Amino acid sequence: MRVFTIIGPSQSGKTTLAAAVASIDGKPGKAVTVKGVGTILPFSFMNEDWAVIDMDGGTENLSHAGPTVAASDAAVLCVSADADAADLAAPYMRLLEESDVPSIIFVNRVDSAMSRISEIAAALQTYCSHHILLRQIPLRERGEIVGTVDLISERAWKYNEGAPSALIEIPLTMLDREADARNALLETLADFDDSLLEQLIEDRKPLTDDIYNVATQTVQHHDLVPMLLGSAEHKNGLVRLMKSLRHEAPDVARARARLSKGGKAIATGVMADQVKHLGKMIVVRALQGTLGGGNPVASAVLGGLTDIVSGQDSVPEGGLGIAVKSDHLSLGKSFSSEAVLSLPGWALSHTPNYRRIVTPSHERDEARLSGALERLREIDPALRIGVDPFSGHAILEAQGPQHFKRILGLLRERFGINVEEAVVPPALRETIVKPVRHIHRHRKQSGGAGQFADVQIDIRPRDRGEGFLFDDIVKGGAVPKNYIPSVQAGAIDALEQGPNGYSVVDVGVTLVDGKHHSVDSSDFAFRMAGRTAVREAVALAGTVILQPIMKVRIHVPSVYSGGLVPVVSGLKGQILGFEGHEFAAGWDVFEAMLPTASYDALGNTLASATRGTAWFDAKFHHYTEVYEKGLAFA
Repeated sequence: MRVFTIIGPSQSGKTTLAAAVASIDGKPGKAVTVKGVGTILPFSFMNEDWAVIDMDGGTENLSHAGPTVAASDAAVLCVSADADAADLAAPYMRLLEESDVPSIIFVNRVDSAMSRISEIAAALQTYCSHHILLRQIPLRERGEIVGTVDLISERAWKYNEGAPSALIEIPLTMLDREADARNALLETLADFDDSLLEQLIEDRKPLTDDIYNVATQTVQHHDLVPMLLGSAEHKNGLVRLMKSLRHEAPDVARARARLSKGGKAIATGVMADQVKHLGKMIVVRALQGTLGGGNPVASAVLGGLTDIVSGQDSVPEGGLGIAVKSDHLSLGKSFSSEAVLSLPGWALSHTPNYRRIVTPSHERDEARLSGALERLREIDPALRIGVDPFSGHAILEAQGPQHFKRILGLLRERFGINVEEAVVPPALRETIVKPVRHIHRHRKQSGGAGQFADVQIDIRPRDRGEGFLFDDIVKGGAVPKNYIPSVQAGAIDALEQGPNGYSVVDVGVTLVDGKHHSVDSSDFAFRMAGRTAVREAVALAGTVILQPIMKVRIHVPSVYSGGLVPVVSGLKGQILGFEGHEFAAGWDVFEAMLPTASYDALGNTLASATRGTAWFDAKFHHYTEVYEKGLAFA
């Protein structure tokens, strides 16, 4: 079996295309669907087993495409016939560029094209470092595309509604244009084949089979990206697409090499789901040899396995199977017999930028929620789980609001847990504004041994980001050395919560002097004295609230970079600049400093400003004072 994945922007017709190609030679096999992620359709084409994976649209779902593309022999980027929509394909093009998986661009709905095909190719080329090779040119009648001319075979095909295209003679009016386009194609292919180059130099006409062979090599090595035309809705151009995949997509050995470390990968995860009353279900692809239940995979025995085509309990090399009772397998990984292997970096999800605190609607579900989230994380590598340090509740980090809603739906449907959501508050801090010297005596007598400790401290503000520092200048043993660490521990206790309820940071505490009692002094007494002394000194010194500032890196198509300036400024951020991405064609990296309080607003504003194509990651950089009501960059 050979496997290919269809990805592309929403509304480009991916699902229609997948269903259409799966039905070319008859009825497709039983579909395997993971709600909100995608569908696997097994089918037969020219007596060979195939499977097409239709990934749900939306850039939030792009992070789920990594494992499926990694497991595939080839990928098809489905785009609309509109040059102005090329930027919507940029994130998908970037994934395929980084993956080095053999790829084909399919321009869908060409019968209602909004732009010239050459304009569409040029617009897409902006985001592709490999040359996009136009393999067909449109056949027009009265300004409308009614078929195509194949530039290698030099055959013209006229579309028929819902039926295979008809072979016709190339119209005389198109001969010159076809010749020019074919010469451009041959010159491009000749860059990758010396024999073809020699024939062109000597003005000899290459054999069609030789041209196809060169085209196959360039696709399999991902040297070029061919572009094909058609309309899935009307079943036009599908046979040409499938024949290209059949001749030019490599077999499973290429995927095995891509995912193996030392050639040892025997399987890889493709999709996963949590099924009620059954547990975790993971679709795996057999990369090397036959895979069956009971085989060792990732150092444990594989549980039940069902081939998606035959229904048998073993899967042939290259095939897809559904594994159950194999909890040691997780999505986002490949597997050898002995170990779990990491997928390449390009197949991993983007940093989640939609964060919410989640709490169960019913208190009885508190313990169950933690376990359910862990189980969901095993089937969804794009999901991350954290803990709010103040409330102790779980923080759910998703790719966006739609991904977040899908996770809540799974919690409700698969685990019977309803949750309430809340915005994650910014991790505010406070610090003192002036130095203070303070004395505190801790004394307590209640029968028996008492408690006595006397400390004199200096407390002072430190520069932003320098943290806490404790030292002592005690002389003459006024405070015995064995008690000094207890004073330090008390100071740390006191700084956990300042007058405004936030942790106190960037403070220096010096133990200057003190007194002890030979009987009543103890570690506990000096810890209590240190804690109270620092707490009172902080109140005397006065504090200001600090807000966290994040350094944000926004990955954005270059066409939108300039538009981010007012976006960041409107969120009270500081622009650091932007520059072209080091390897992603047509992309910039836009850097800024932004208050954490603007984190959620950035996600929403960014989606509208870039038509959902950009994403960002953020790391804590420093704290700064809040100078005005609310949280603003200062």
